Amino acid sequence: MSAKLPQCVFRAEQVRRYEPSAAEQSAVSMYTLMERAGKAVFEQVIKHYPHAQNYVILAGVGNNAGDGYIIASLAKQAGKQVTVIAALPDKPLTGDALTAQKAWLAVGGEISNYDPKTIKTADIIIDGLLGTGLKSEVREPFTKLIKTANNSPAPIVAIDLPSGINADTGIVQGVAIQAEFSVTFVGIKQGLVTGEGRAHTGKCEFADLGVGQAFIQLATPSAELINYDGIQGLTKRQNNSHKASHGKLLCVGGNAGTAGAIRLTGEAALRSGAGMVKVYTHPESVLAVSIGRPELMVTTADLTSALEWATCIAIGPGLGQDSWAKSTFEAVIQHCVDHNKAMVVDADALNLIAQQSAPITLKNTVFTPHPGEAARLLDCTINDIESDRYQSAQKLAETYLTTCVLKGAGSIIADDSNTRVCTDGNPALAVGGSGDVLTGIIAGLIAQELTTEQAACFGVTLHAKAGDVLAKAEGERGMLPSDLYIVVRQLMQKLANNDKFVR
Repeated sequence: MSAKLPQCVFRAEQVRRYEPSAAEQSAVSMYTLMERAGKAVFEQVIKHYPHAQNYVILAGVGNNAGDGYIIASLAKQAGKQVTVIAALPDKPLTGDALTAQKAWLAVGGEISNYDPKTIKTADIIIDGLLGTGLKSEVREPFTKLIKTANNSPAPIVAIDLPSGINADTGIVQGVAIQAEFSVTFVGIKQGLVTGEGRAHTGKCEFADLGVGQAFIQLATPSAELINYDGIQGLTKRQNNSHKASHGKLLCVGGNAGTAGAIRLTGEAALRSGAGMVKVYTHPESVLAVSIGRPELMVTTADLTSALEWATCIAIGPGLGQDSWAKSTFEAVIQHCVDHNKAMVVDADALNLIAQQSAPITLKNTVFTPHPGEAARLLDCTINDIESDRYQSAQKLAETYLTTCVLKGAGSIIADDSNTRVCTDGNPALAVGGSGDVLTGIIAGLIAQELTTEQAACFGVTLHAKAGDVLAKAEGERGMLPSDLYIVVRQLMQKLANNDKFVR
C-alpha cells in the first residue's frame, strides 16, 4: 500500500452517498470527476508502465466503464494502440458513462466484442468491468473476461478496485481480477487493505480527485490505516535507568516438543527492549529454551512466584492443551484476573479460552489470533472470519473485552472504540513461528509501559515492517522468524533516535 494514502478507509456506501455532495461543495461536476479519475489512472499507467504500447480496456456498464473510456481516449491521443472490449456491447450506457463512451467514439475509437487473443497479447490491461456496488457472485460474461485477463501475461491495472472484490469486506465474489496495480478514488474502500482484497489489489495509489477535503468532512472513517513510518518516536531512556526500569516479562509456554515457540517469544521481547524476560516452560523444554540465549531466565517450578515477579505476561506459544498446559493456563488466567495484570494471549492459550463454557472477559489484554483461532473463539468457521475481517475483529474485542489483533494480510487491530489496519507486511511473514515473534514484541512493549492498545498497534507495524525490510533485501522465500530480531532492534533504535533506517 502506497505511503501516499491518507490514513483512513471507508465503506463503499459512504463513498457513493457523499461523493456527489463533496463534488458539489468543491464546485466540480460528476463528469469532471470521471475525467479526473481516468486521467489519474492513465498517469499512473504511464509512470509505472511507460513502455506499454498495446492497451486493452475492459469496460462494463457502470461508472468504472466510463472511467475506462476516458483512459482509452487519453491513451489514443498519446499514440497508444487501444482496444476497448465491452462486456455487454449491446447494453446501452447511461449518464456520465455514456458521455465518456461518446467522447471515445468521437476521437475515432471503436468498441469490440470479447476476443481472448487480443487480451492475451496486450501490453497492459485496464480493468473497468465492475465497481463498488457488487454484492453477489460475478456472472457471465464478466467471469469469462476476468479469467482471460488473469491468464494473460500482461499486468492489470484496476480502476477504483479489482472487479469481483467486495469493496467492504475484500472477499472474492466467485472470481476477481488479480491486479498488479490499482488506483482508488475519493475514499479508500476498506476491502482493499485486508484479506483477499489486499492480495488482489496489488500496489495501490489513491487519488482524491480534488474533493477529498470536502468528502472527509461528510463521511466518518470506518477504520484507520497504520504503518511503521507513521509511528511516533519512543521516549528516550534515562541515563540512570536499570533492567527493572524496562519491565519484567514472564513468557509462559513451550510444552514438551514445542520449546522453540516460547523461545522465539522470549527473545523477541528482549529485542524489542524489555529489561528482563523469564520463561516458564515444561521441564523437558528447559535446555532448548535456554541454550544459545543465556539472557532468558528459565523456570519450571513455583509458577506463583514467577507471576508475582512479572509486570506483564505472554502466554500461549507452544503451550499445548494437555494437563500441564491446562493447569498452567488456569493459574495464569486467575492471577491476571485477580491482579488486573497486562497479558498477551496467543496460540493454544486462545484455544483453551475457546473451550470455556462462557467467554472469559479479560481487560488489559491483547489477543493475537490467526483466522483459525479466531473462528474457535467465536464458534464459527474460518470462512466466516475471512468473509468480514473487520466485523470479526470487532466482535472478538467486544466479546472478550480485549484488544484484538486479527492476523493476516492487512492485520486488523480492534478494541472497544477503534479499528486499525496495518498496511505494512508481506508473504515472507507467512511462516511458522512468525506469530510467536509478534507475541513477544507486543508483550515486550507492554512491559515497557505502553498500553495494550499502543503496544498492539506498534508491535504489529514493527513486526510487519521488519518483514518488509528483510524481504526487500533477501527475498520473500525462506525467511526465518528469528531473522527478524536484528531488524526489529534496528527499527526500534530508529524510533529512539528519530533517524532514518538503513539496512
